[in-house]
Amino acid sequence: MTGTGTVPTGDHDVVAIGCGPFNLGLAALASTVDDVDLVVLEEQPELTWHRGMMFGDASMQVNFLADLVTLVAPWHPLSFLAYLHDMDRLYTFTVRENFFPSRREYEDYLRWAAAKLPSVRFSHRVEEVRWDAGEQRFTVDAVRGDGTRLRMRARDLVVGIGTAPYVPEALADLPEQMLLHTSEYLYRAADVAAAGKVTVVGSGQSGAEVAVDLLGRNVAGGPAVSWLTRTSSFAPLDYTKMNLELTTPAYMQYFHSLPEQVRDRLVKEQWQFYKGISTDTLEEIHELLYRRQLEHGLAEVELRFGITVESASVDAGTGRAVLTCRHRDTGESFPHTTDLVVAATGYRNRTPGFLAPVEDLLLRDDRGRPRVRADHSVELAGGVSGRVFVANAEIHSHGVSAPNLDIGAVRNAAILNAVTGREAYRLPKRSAFTSFDVPGRVS
Repeated sequence: MTGTGTVPTGDHDVVAIGCGPFNLGLAALASTVDDVDLVVLEEQPELTWHRGMMFGDASMQVNFLADLVTLVAPWHPLSFLAYLHDMDRLYTFTVRENFFPSRREYEDYLRWAAAKLPSVRFSHRVEEVRWDAGEQRFTVDAVRGDGTRLRMRARDLVVGIGTAPYVPEALADLPEQMLLHTSEYLYRAADVAAAGKVTVVGSGQSGAEVAVDLLGRNVAGGPAVSWLTRTSSFAPLDYTKMNLELTTPAYMQYFHSLPEQVRDRLVKEQWQFYKGISTDTLEEIHELLYRRQLEHGLAEVELRFGITVESASVDAGTGRAVLTCRHRDTGESFPHTTDLVVAATGYRNRTPGFLAPVEDLLLRDDRGRPRVRADHSVELAGGVSGRVFVANAEIHSHGVSAPNLDIGAVRNAAILNAVTGREAYRLPKRSAFTSFDVPGRVS
């Protein structure tokens, strides 16, 4: 029975919650599968993608083939090439001979695809998900932007709400005006411009791109810049071709077959896949540092790796932020004073409140993480015939390539194959030259 003022909207095969690139890609692939009724619910009024880091010249780190559909369905009408053709840019894109789109162009592609998918519904905030044992269906309660309350039922769910910006406890005591996460960097441009000294804590691609922006400001007479990171160097992303074999579907399948403790060790060892910096960005940083030598009277620039920030506070006398840092090689502690801290500390998975009514149905590993099957569905308690699939919440079970855009189409194809019970999309069977397992062992 629906609640007061709740409008029942019928049954679906799949309700996908969240509309980032992964669930948008799921909707795109589902749109050409006749026997799948899928809807995507997104609480925001429109699709945006990393706007806080949308620097004008920022490019993608994967090429255009890693779009929503191409790696499993190159003929699909919602491919990046179809978008370019529709925008009358296909020829100029070819002549450009740079097959890495800008981030602005990639976001425009996502928005173009979303506009062509009636299954994608913006301004729909999911409030609660329940399991109806009698009907063997999930019920999904949502609120539309105009205040209308909706109730849908679905055999299966896909949770793709993305990750949340992570600020470590060591920085948490700083007041908001002295601290920002890289995800909001461009939104806080006025705070950056007003600071006498800006300190980036953490590295990775986002931290490095902020460092590029700050160094450019510094060369133009702007604020002092410090860059502190725990990593043992300002390390490049290891995107050499043979090492990229570790991001293939073949390796993902092998990784999933390993014991939990082995998978956890491998994720730590493979940190350069997600904490490294593109070589182009590192070269840009070095060029800016070289250019500084030709100028005089510029504010200080300081780069240090192997530094752990242990705590942060505000100096009562100066009103500035003071970070307590530890040099990891020597163990020595030292203070670091700054006006503004940019946390390049990444993102973490989040447990959405709307899953609270089914929380006891989701089985977890020894560290409290969902136990995720090879088809990206979470192991559920006995008696539940429906499935809850996850998108970009399974690094621990599928490896460091799980957040990568180039694995999205393959994961979505696997989900749709599981939903339909047949090979709706052919999955790649030979995606790597390397053999990962023991000879003769079947994963």
